[in-house]
Amino acid sequence: MLVLEYKAVVNKKQTVAIEEAIQTTQFIRNRAIRYWMDAHREAKINKIALNNYSTALRKEFAFVEELNSMACQSATERAWTAISCFYENCKKGKVGKKGYPRFQHDNRSVEYKTCGWSLHQTKRRITFTDKKGVGELKLFGKWDIHAYPIKSIKRVRIVKRADGFYVQFCLDIEATLEPRTGDGEIGLDVGLEYFYSDSNGHHEPNPRFLRKAEKSVKQAQRQIYKKEKGKNQRRKARVRYARKHLRISRQRNEHSKRLGRCVCKVNALVAYENLNVFGLVKNHCLAKSINDVGWTLFRQWLEYFATKFGTVVVAVPPQYTSQKCSSCGVIVKKSLSVRIHACKCGCILQRDINAALNILSLAKATVGQTGSNATGLATSTLLGGTKARASN
Repeated sequence: MLVLEYKAVVNKKQTVAIEEAIQTTQFIRNRAIRYWMDAHREAKINKIALNNYSTALRKEFAFVEELNSMACQSATERAWTAISCFYENCKKGKVGKKGYPRFQHDNRSVEYKTCGWSLHQTKRRITFTDKKGVGELKLFGKWDIHAYPIKSIKRVRIVKRADGFYVQFCLDIEATLEPRTGDGEIGLDVGLEYFYSDSNGHHEPNPRFLRKAEKSVKQAQRQIYKKEKGKNQRRKARVRYARKHLRISRQRNEHSKRLGRCVCKVNALVAYENLNVFGLVKNHCLAKSINDVGWTLFRQWLEYFATKFGTVVVAVPPQYTSQKCSSCGVIVKKSLSVRIHACKCGCILQRDINAALNILSLAKATVGQTGSNATGLATSTLLGGTKARASN
């Protein structure tokens, strides 16, 4: 599934109509969750039953009927996604909270399927044809959608963000493989001092986007509380504050995407740690730094570009990767403050480089040899010329 996103130009009337459609989607989802809570003990509730319930809601509420019927089904599908995830966690015996479905209070999107919208022949405008009154929206962005037939568009979303509304097209197409520029093997050890350290000895700097913008973010946050509640100036201050966070999230996403593409383009095997980030952020001393570095986001882009370039990615358990000597295998205990690994066998390495070598060794033991060893190619993950070629 390929997602193409475009900025939408909207007027005040369309803004009200889109926000009403988004609120209707939230209403349908929450009512579907309540319907499941009340009825699942007496009767088996499945995805089809929730879709039928959306039809009942259309008959009961006029504002629900104004929304496209397939958009109503998409809202109940969101409820079923939360319910099915809860069931899966119960079946797997997940420790702790199982993710019991909750009511949503901050929905920011409405999703249409194959009807309720029509794309202009130039593919630069889209018209929503339901009774909500959204009408025609002008689209801005790279016109990659011209390369795909309209029949391949399976979903259309309107997403609300701090800087406006966006239209997303979900295309059902097969991913095309791109040729790699190398067949190396690399292990990655993520951290807070460096974004990651690889088995070739390279340290990727940690950009710390939130830390660098934290002063400006706090100033914008203070301005909110200086404005009177319910006034227009307070609303504007909240928008300015939200835009700063949106900019940081976009910087973090772009950084992870570029690095993930670069790593997968020049390596046939990429090994990384299977970290429990959800558990790590419970440490309140490090939670902000862990969320700022974005390990989970980087892993998602690695896995995406692995399918794009035919790269093998392996997640290995992180236990003892920092303590174990990559040369002789002896456990050398050291605290987090000790940044140099020094073993009796004579192996002296930076702590994260030693961990990256151990991660690569564990991955090789799992999948075997996949290509020529990239040891010595210190520029394999640098942001220089290799990355510039990868972005073409």
